Amino acid sequence: MRRFFDRDASHYRLPSMQRYLPGLWLAGAIALFAWLLQLAEERVFGHAAIEALVIALLLGIAWRAARGLHEAARPGVAFAGKQLLEFAVLMLGATINVPMVLKAGPVLLGAIVAVVVLGISFSALIGRAVGLRPKLATLVAVGNSICGNSAIAAVAPVIDAEPDDVASSIALTAILGVAVILLLPLLIPLLHLSFYQYGVLAGMTVYAVPQVLAATFPVSQVSGEIGTLVKLVRVLMLGPVVLFFSLRRRAPGQKIAISRLVPWFIVGFLIMAAVRSVGLFPASLSDAVGNLSRILTVVAMAALGLEVNLPAVRRVGPQVAVAVVGSLLALLAVALTLILGLGIGAGM
Repeated sequence: MRRFFDRDASHYRLPSMQRYLPGLWLAGAIALFAWLLQLAEERVFGHAAIEALVIALLLGIAWRAARGLHEAARPGVAFAGKQLLEFAVLMLGATINVPMVLKAGPVLLGAIVAVVVLGISFSALIGRAVGLRPKLATLVAVGNSICGNSAIAAVAPVIDAEPDDVASSIALTAILGVAVILLLPLLIPLLHLSFYQYGVLAGMTVYAVPQVLAATFPVSQVSGEIGTLVKLVRVLMLGPVVLFFSLRRRAPGQKIAISRLVPWFIVGFLIMAAVRSVGLFPASLSDAVGNLSRILTVVAMAALGLEVNLPAVRRVGPQVAVAVVGSLLALLAVALTLILGLGIGAGM
């Protein structure tokens, strides 16, 4: 394997799928180390403050900055950062239980959809106002409004986002996500929220599902249950949002095959969700597919980190930070307005 990473092997050719192996091995090794670090966090603190997905991204960036990316590893890294990531998003559909989501009631469901739509709209405007490139502004918007890293990862291949943009948006939303877990419970006494209302707020605003659990269950069981349910609805919005951006990128009058119009992995996502919802997926299989999806996503994040040009990320850092914070504040404002204005969870 040493020849694969030799700096003088830039023109070395590997037959068929073997050319992907060096990059896949490298991304896989970084992902494994990220998982070990997450396990260490859980053992020491009781939960993971920073998920393996984020750790893998940061480790990939660090490796690229310190060691560079050898030519022999580029095909495998590119494959992991795109095709492997798309397959992971497809399998995420197996974790969605549509009937359970529909039990939330029409008012709450409508409020969640409104939060996602308005959150994306306001966040995109904020991003453009502070000077972000359109694709980067879009990634920040969907990351804040749906499910953080997973949404960014799903939308990135649809809009052909650059790895630098993906890394910038994920890194900063991840850092802010940890802060939200710690600070969001302070709003309960400040705004006189019930535990139910707080759970709805957390589900509407916190990025990742594990972060929702960390932000709600320590507060109360009710907050944890409703927060998880609301979060699942936001995740379910990922398919329609990605489809929207696919349609939006179509040129006027252009005829596109359905495979181009609707990304294959989003079709798969919806099919998996439907299969899970009608009971054809037993819970054990759904959990196994969900775990595999998370593993592949961590490998893909390591690959995206390896593709990052760190100096380019540094140049856009302050602007992205302002956009991410502004987007989160806008999302909180929209969520609180809907919760309090519609009386969601009042008296509960």
